[in-house]
Order: sequence, then C-alpha cells, then structure tokens
Amino acid sequence: MKVQIPRGATEVKGAVRVQPQENVYLLSFVTTERTAQEITEDLHPDYPLAAEGPSSSSLSGQGFEHLDLTPPQELTNVRTTSACPPCAGDSRRRHVQAVEIHIAAASGDRVRVYLTAY
Repeated sequence: MKVQIPRGATEVKGAVRVQPQENVYLLSFVTTERTAQEITEDLHPDYPLAAEGPSSSSLSGQGFEHLDLTPPQELTNVRTTSACPPCAGDSRRRHVQAVEIHIAAASGDRVRVYLTAY
C-alpha cells in the first residue's frame, strides 16, 4: 500500500491474506481524526468519506478478525471510501488495483483506520 504509519499511531496491526487470484493487504491503526483525513486524502479517494451502517461489501472479508479486530463492515457509523491508484495516476501504488478505507470512532478524538488493498 505504501502507507507510512503515522507518528503517534497505536494498536498497529497488519497482515497479508494470500489468495489464489491475488493477495489482500490489511493494515489498521488508531490515530487522530486529522491524521486519518490526511491519509485518506493522500490515497486520492474516488469520493469523500461517507457514513454507512454495517455492510458486507468490504474487500477485507474476514481478514481483520484474524488480527483480533472487529471487521469494519460489522461496525455502525463507519465512514468509508475507496481509491483506485492506477486511475488517479498514483505511481507510488501502481501495483495496487484498489484500496478500501474505513474510519471508525475509537475513543476521545482518536479513530481506527482500516485499510484494505489488493
């Protein structure tokens, strides 16, 4: 994904889910709302973050469960968007076809960022 873990981030977890067709890359951490917004903007999302309820349309599937995290698609009031690095001309991520971004409230002014890429 070529995402820099932000300074001050906590509860950093990541994994690669190896699949027959393509690998799925998972990354999650807790950071400030402002930093989460900056990371989202750096990924050149297709549309602004928007709130949505529980959903089964996540690329991550059950991947985050293996990191002892509640998957974002099972949470309420999660803001989500996606990015297509090749579509946006993001050469840093030219080997990634899509990135799914979920932002969920954690505690205080902190949020949990979930990133899934394939």
